[in-house]
Amino acid sequence: MDIDSDKGELINLTGGRHLLLRNCREVNMLTHMTQMSCFLKLVALLMALAAPMAHAECSRLVVSADPAYPPLQWYDGKTLQGASIEIAKRVLDELQIPYEIRFVGPFPRVIKMAERGEIDMIATLKKTPEREAFLLFPKTSALANPIVIFQARGHLFEFHDRNDLIGRQGGITRGNQFGDGLDEFISSKLRVEEANSPESNFDKLALGRIDYFATGLYTGLALLMKRGDEKNFLPKSPYLTDTPNYLVLTRQGRCADKLAQVDAKMAELKKNGIFDLLISNSLARWKASPVLVDN
Repeated sequence: MDIDSDKGELINLTGGRHLLLRNCREVNMLTHMTQMSCFLKLVALLMALAAPMAHAECSRLVVSADPAYPPLQWYDGKTLQGASIEIAKRVLDELQIPYEIRFVGPFPRVIKMAERGEIDMIATLKKTPEREAFLLFPKTSALANPIVIFQARGHLFEFHDRNDLIGRQGGITRGNQFGDGLDEFISSKLRVEEANSPESNFDKLALGRIDYFATGLYTGLALLMKRGDEKNFLPKSPYLTDTPNYLVLTRQGRCADKLAQVDAKMAELKKNGIFDLLISNSLARWKASPVLVDN
């Protein structure tokens, strides 16, 4: 929207309409009272035009997730599964908020759609300053997934803390962030290369193309269970970090105003042990049918 003060027109660019301020001539020829009258009319008009541009009503909350991060979340070719998804469904069911679980593609696409407000919730993520710019994090965390390094058993090296990774070639999965200062440490101190999937990182680790793979402990173990070659790899202690995962809302989505309700319900369910049960059930489901479709 723009104002052409020479012609006394208010131009609504979004609708293509030209609204003439009929009672106003050249601004420098108006009396004080006429100027004030026109100003008040203009403010009212701007407010009326801006109203439809506000967030639409949260009639259906769209939930998505990283499709290749079992047992927290994964795509089985039909729908998103996993502990994070079950937690989101339980919270929204109890709040009686209509929702849709939507597979949208690989994790980087999930993040881009969240930035644009094309989805309303991601289940689940770690908190980082970069993500807080476009995501709303509740106070209550959903679950824990400590970050570790996996090494190939045939190429082990001494590891006591993150400083032992300096000078070695590491791998991470594209789009992953870990929090607790680890991302900054990786970008400033370490040599890492990104792969499109955890599977690719384990392949490179087995071939000796990288020295270690940094990922969630439970995710790494779940994928190795699916591959059937867990005996070839070793998760090392101590953890690189043990920051929690959160059920997050998008700032630009239609349901950002539900954050307080989501947080309160999560605190209630977590206190009652519901999340632990959902996590246990999801792990059992993955063990029974480790089917992952990542495209």
